[in-house]
Amino acid sequence: MNETLEYLKAALDKHPGLKYELELSFWQTDFLRFYQSQTNYNISKDMHALNATIYKGKRSYSFDIDAPSIDKVDKALQDALQIIDSLPEDPDFVDLETDLSMAEARQITNNIEAIPLNQKTEILTSLAQSASEHDFELYGTFICNYSGYRMINSNKIDKSTAQSPIYLEVKAVHNSSQVTVLETFGGDNFKLFDLEAFRSRLLTKIAYTNNPVIDVEPGEYEVILAPRCVAEFSQYLAYAMHARSLDQHSSYFEGKIDRKVFPEWINISDDPTDPEMIRKDYGSNAHIYRPLKLIEHGYFRNFLCNQYYHHKLGLPKNGNTASCLKIAPGNSKLDDMISRVKKGLYISSLHYMNMINAKQTSLTGLTRDGTFLIEDGKISAVVNNLRFTEKISRILENVIELEDTAYTIPFSDNYANFDVDTVKAPHARVRNFNITSSTKTI
Repeated sequence: MNETLEYLKAALDKHPGLKYELELSFWQTDFLRFYQSQTNYNISKDMHALNATIYKGKRSYSFDIDAPSIDKVDKALQDALQIIDSLPEDPDFVDLETDLSMAEARQITNNIEAIPLNQKTEILTSLAQSASEHDFELYGTFICNYSGYRMINSNKIDKSTAQSPIYLEVKAVHNSSQVTVLETFGGDNFKLFDLEAFRSRLLTKIAYTNNPVIDVEPGEYEVILAPRCVAEFSQYLAYAMHARSLDQHSSYFEGKIDRKVFPEWINISDDPTDPEMIRKDYGSNAHIYRPLKLIEHGYFRNFLCNQYYHHKLGLPKNGNTASCLKIAPGNSKLDDMISRVKKGLYISSLHYMNMINAKQTSLTGLTRDGTFLIEDGKISAVVNNLRFTEKISRILENVIELEDTAYTIPFSDNYANFDVDTVKAPHARVRNFNITSSTKTI
């Protein structure tokens, strides 16, 4: 497929007044779904696309071509050249990415080939057998992708990269009570997958469901947030760290660079080099992706800033995209953290979150897949799913302690290209978490 990219580049180079950014991408997936402890379906897809943005002065025009061919490229380019002069100018556009730095070469394993369908099925069947002993059925997905791109621009950038993320999500559902618990694995190195450790974590959560199901009253609770919750709150917070949010005056961190915003034990970075996560070579517009400190001992350090906002706002350019967020662990053992809760909640997972006020980091959402009452330091009941309304900034301000271990949590939109990212986070003990109501349902 590279011939279409080279063809378009050569055609654009005949127009010295134009600048351009071109990306030829490929994406493959093997998507296995598990339903009622049985393989439900397996989908394999293979896609190619050519994305282009053409600039003439301060005017720009973009187009995408699926399954690109020379004929499609000719037609798209002809349309672009006819339209671009009629488009409005962007007064803030200065130049395209200029970072020619290349990522260190590394071997990429195609996990679609490395983890065949029969191995995925054997893993899920083994877990289903363990869950069935407790009257639970398994549901879930086992996704392996292989994707990459080649990026070229008129500033002599020519970079290629590939990745092969893994996303395993297992939801166990009790046949009578319908109580659910969730366990996941993600990354790009399947050698790090420990089936017995995964099974143990799943069965520990299943054991919690032996307690009665109850409701709790609205109010502020001391809570243990599972790593998945800490990770997801951090993803939402990262929106406020993008330079675009600052430009729109919707960022909580406006005017707060190098100011203390959270307790000193809060450290958040964007790290594409961690071998336990899905690694990235390049960020925005093929800028090399390097580790970046976002929150350091409670101090806000950096906005995520690409070439465009670097020129517009005068911020340091880094090209980071918050695709590899890490929340540093603390010093506490999980059992000790739970034992210190007199009366509170263990929250396993979050669902259906929506921002209320981005500037204030306020949002609302539901708990899901295992919410448990803690009394006198022990799990004592299963709690119906709850609605909460909180500010992410307030949650982090109220973190009392962090677990001494961080876990890699995968997230997938499960739509279109089933894109997968990972976040690394520990358990957190938080005071005064605001529960607004019970859904009265599991």
